[in-house]
Amino acid sequence: MTADPRMPGSQGEDGPLAYGVSVFAGVLLATLAVFQMLEGIAAIAEDDVFVSGINYVYQLDVTTWGWIHLVIGALALAVGVGILTGRSWALVAGMGLAVISALSQFMFMPLYPFWALLLIAMNILVIWALANQWQRT
Repeated sequence: MTADPRMPGSQGEDGPLAYGVSVFAGVLLATLAVFQMLEGIAAIAEDDVFVSGINYVYQLDVTTWGWIHLVIGALALAVGVGILTGRSWALVAGMGLAVISALSQFMFMPLYPFWALLLIAMNILVIWALANQWQRT
């Protein structure tokens, strides 16, 4: 195995950098999934947590948004575990779910703007980490 000259500190395909990126992506995706599931549970259990002020295009009942976030979070948790166990399908599924999660947070933004922006940024970080890992494999 030879190191990739484009990546400083890279130890090749099976080196510690590649392993670290995989672990980072898997743990971050699983953490985001738990956050999204908690957000969904809060929206399902108590509609008063989220304040709906203005009318917007993606207007759904808060309980509906809760179920959407709960399902996306459960799927993302399963994929995050798949990434941590080294499943190759999980890289593509993780990128896809991170995109779906970021889009759902964008549509949820009028109800909880700061939290939605934070999760969008973290989803972009997951996409970057998984794309970086995919490049190595």
